This record gives sequence, structure tokens and C-alpha cells, in this order.
Amino acid sequence: MYDPGGWDEDASRPYFFLSYAHTPKAGARGAGDPNHWVRQLYRDLCEAVLQLTALPAGAPVGFMDESMHQGELWADRLSQELAACRVFVPLYSPRYFSSLACGQEWHSFTQRPVYPANRDSERTSGVVPVLWVAMGQYKLPEVASQLQFNHASFGPDYAAEGLYALMKLSYFRSAYELAVHRLARRIVEVAEDTVIPVGRKLDFQAQPSAFNVVAPTKQLRISVLSYHRAELPPGRNADYYGARRTDWHPYRPAAERPLAEHAVRLARQLGFQPSVHEFDEEVEELTGGGQPTAPGLLLLDRWALRDERRRELVRRFDRSNTGWVGVLEPWNQDDPDCVEHEGPLNELSDQALRLTHRVARPSFQGLAAGPTGLASLEDFDDALPRAAMKAKYAFEDRTRTGAGDTATPRPSLRDAFRGGRGREAAGLAPPRTDDDHPASAEGDSPHDGAEPGGGNA
Repeated sequence: MYDPGGWDEDASRPYFFLSYAHTPKAGARGAGDPNHWVRQLYRDLCEAVLQLTALPAGAPVGFMDESMHQGELWADRLSQELAACRVFVPLYSPRYFSSLACGQEWHSFTQRPVYPANRDSERTSGVVPVLWVAMGQYKLPEVASQLQFNHASFGPDYAAEGLYALMKLSYFRSAYELAVHRLARRIVEVAEDTVIPVGRKLDFQAQPSAFNVVAPTKQLRISVLSYHRAELPPGRNADYYGARRTDWHPYRPAAERPLAEHAVRLARQLGFQPSVHEFDEEVEELTGGGQPTAPGLLLLDRWALRDERRRELVRRFDRSNTGWVGVLEPWNQDDPDCVEHEGPLNELSDQALRLTHRVARPSFQGLAAGPTGLASLEDFDDALPRAAMKAKYAFEDRTRTGAGDTATPRPSLRDAFRGGRGREAAGLAPPRTDDDHPASAEGDSPHDGAEPGGGNA
């Protein structure tokens, strides 16, 4: 979707947009800011570009996003800068090419046409890539591998180590200064050898990634089954809901953000690249019987089960043997409505998720994975990693064996230590039978309800 707004034609356009992957802080207490070195590179580049051009005082030299990819104002600013900058400078690293936001930045910039500035110019791209770290044998996505770009002129140490190492190690100081100078010169050359008209601002968050290289097992599709404020049943407190179903906020005021956003943050800490969806829009794919596209989580508001249509959708999901989708049922013990209606809503949940609840018994580790174990935000935080990893394992097994095959069970050390007494002795659910699963038992994996501490939490 395009925004008709554009860049002020009387304003100076920045020479370059520095695109980089935000690096999270190390877990150690007192750890420094890992993005400090990117900021230093940005300052050094701006200074070098100023020396090579006649930009007037106060004119923008470049742009670097420091907002950590949050909020509508961030997205609007990014859209404006990507529509106006003259050159796009991506910092290559494995983290960069696995970042959704970086892929969206690349895609947004390359939607603008590129014209040679004169008849003899052969430049057809406004992208000037930088080796932030040595990429070695890392396979670049197609959009990057197609670029005709020679890094050799930046010096042999740069090509072997990348700019990050040259900055960090004083031994490489002169090599770093050479690389920055030549990078700035390349930025200026590309800006002067091409005509890239100012584009219209795109809806940044709606843009696809240019990379499209995220492995399915790194994805996590988070589905939310809940209400929005306009469709709440009579008597339900609207404070826990928003304008969209994905705005469900069951742990208010303990949680600072809607549950789906909180789940996204937790999933990223596990190395996933999560996305959020409404369950109503996902259910056909989940219950269609085809190969799954990614592991998933279902955040289920038991109040939604009072709606007969949604209750039937959940029954279909339960019968579909979707072990690669973990189920989490938040239930705020401090919500008066939940306390008052706990019994009837628990019963609706048990009826709709009969098979899911059966395989979610407490494990031999003593970690409760049942549907009533998420009475607080802390319970949810404990349960999500188990459910997400269990879904990932089940997805891997399903895609490895195929929809019509059955995975060979792995040897169980638990059985060996318990004298071979089997699943029941370990406190795990027995295998499903045809009576338990009227639709199909195809595609069951050793992880479907069998891993300790996992379960559909």
C-alpha cells in the first residue's frame, strides 16, 4: 500500500541509508552496547562523505535507524528515508540476512527505479554492500548474489575479516581507515552515477522480505483465538481486549503489552522469527491435512469457546493431530471474571481439546504442562519455550517423514532406567488409538505429546 506523502522537494536528500541487523545485548551483567561499533562506522562514513562532497552545513549525510524496530513512528520514518535516500548500504552478516526488517528495508529501497546518470554509465543499482563480518562460505540470498560488486579495492584485510574486526582490533587501524575512505568514495560515485527518483512512502510493515531465506524451522506462526472489543459476550470485561483479536491482553496489568507481542519477544529469544495471525484465518491450513509450513503456537482465550462456531473450529483442530502447533491457554487468576466462570470454561476447554489435553499430562520432570497451569504471566513465560520447542521438534519429524509416513520411535532412556515399563511408567500419555483419533493418526511423531517438559502447554 502506498502513502501519497513524499519527500519535501526543497529538502536535501541523504546520500546513504545504513541498513544493519540490530544485535541483542549479551546476557552478562554490564555488557556493553553491541551496536556501538555500527554507530561508530556511521559517524566515520558521514565524515568521509562530507569531505568528498560539497554538501552544505546541516544537510543530512546519511541515515541510521536506532529505534530497535518498534512502533508506528519508527515504521513511518523508515518509509520516508527509504523513499528518499540516494544509496542503500547494507552491512552483510549472517544475522542481517535472517532479519525480517532488514529484508523489508532492502525490498522497499529496490522498488524505486534506477537510471544511469549519463549514456556511458553502466550502473544499474543503488546498493553498495559492506562486509560487516567475513561471510566465508555463507550462501547469500539471490538478491545479494546477483549484485556485481568488487570488494577487493577496500583492501585485503577488509575482504578477509570484515569491517567489524578491523574496527575492534588496533592492529587493523590503517586497514579500517582505508576501507572507510573507499566505501565513502563508492557511495558518492554511485550517487552521482545514478538517478534514483524519490519514491512514495510504502507501508513498511506490510512489505515482504527481499531475502526469503528463513528456514521453516526458524519460523514460528503464533495464532491467537480470542475476541476484539466489539464482539465480546455479555458481561465480559473489555479491559482485556483491543480493536483486533490479536490485541488480547489477559495478564493486564502485570504485562505491559498484548500477549501476542509478549510471545513474539520470548520466541525471538529462542532464535525464532515469529509472526502473529488470527486463528480464524489459520484454521483451514492447520486442519487441511497437508504438509505444515512452519511450527506454531495457539494462544487460546477460553472465553472464545463460548462461541459455538469457534468451539467447533477448535474441535477440528484437536482432531487434526497437529502436533507441530503447541497450545497455550492463559488464565489470569487475578481476573474476577475468570475466577467466577472458571468451572464452565474449563469444561468447554476439556471438551474442545480432548486429545490435546490428554497428551499434555505433567511429565516425569514435574513440570506441569496442563491447561490450568498458566494462571500468571510467569507461568506463561515458563510454558512458552517448552511448547515452542516441542512444536519445532514435531514439525521437523513431520517434514522429515512426510505426511503419509510414520517416524521410527527413538530409543527411550526413560524406559531403560524404569525397567522398560514404558510410557505410562514415565507419567506420559499412552499412544493414541483409532478410538482416540477418529480422523487420522497419520504423521504422528515421537515428539507429539511424548517429550518431557514439552506437551501442548
